[in-house]
Amino acid sequence: MEELLELEAVAVVCTKCQLAATRTQVVFGVGDPEADLMFVGEAPGMNEDRQGEPFVGAAGQLLNRLLSEIGLNREDVYIANVIKCRPPGNRDPLPDEIDCCKGYLRSQISLIDPNVLVTLGNFASKLLLRTETGITRLRGRRYPWWQGRLLIPTFHPAAALRSQQKLIPEMQKDFELIREALAVPRQRPVVIPPQPAQMNLFA
Repeated sequence: MEELLELEAVAVVCTKCQLAATRTQVVFGVGDPEADLMFVGEAPGMNEDRQGEPFVGAAGQLLNRLLSEIGLNREDVYIANVIKCRPPGNRDPLPDEIDCCKGYLRSQISLIDPNVLVTLGNFASKLLLRTETGITRLRGRRYPWWQGRLLIPTFHPAAALRSQQKLIPEMQKDFELIREALAVPRQRPVVIPPQPAQMNLFA
């Protein structure tokens, strides 16, 4: 998709925040630009920063495995992060970094136009649902979201690995919700209403 490539060309030279000084490269996103399913993670890690692709380490292998369990391949979906540059030492993204970067994510969602959006972990879930509720309480259900989409929060694969795999069965339940959600026809509004106040990403 030409518009997505143009957006990526802008992102890869972005200097809006301090992460431009410490990154190896911008990790924009990867996958099918016309995917029905889009994943949003937190931020690139060390492997992602080196390779320029999200979820390429152990967390990415777990994501691939969970996808295969519901009959999908990595190539069938689109994967991005809330922020596109690795925070030093894999620290949490700062609020100003998220503010500087969320416009890229907003445009990615609009251009890819997925029917189902899956947020991986606290940062993506809190941003897109505009809530301070943690992922443990948010996960396990589908949320009606912007322009008829469904949003499903689940744990970040890296957190599942750190839990000595205790969270993986919960993620598998969430991926069953994803499979079911993909079979539900999207209820697109006939007339696009004003942006819901809760969707601050699109405000």
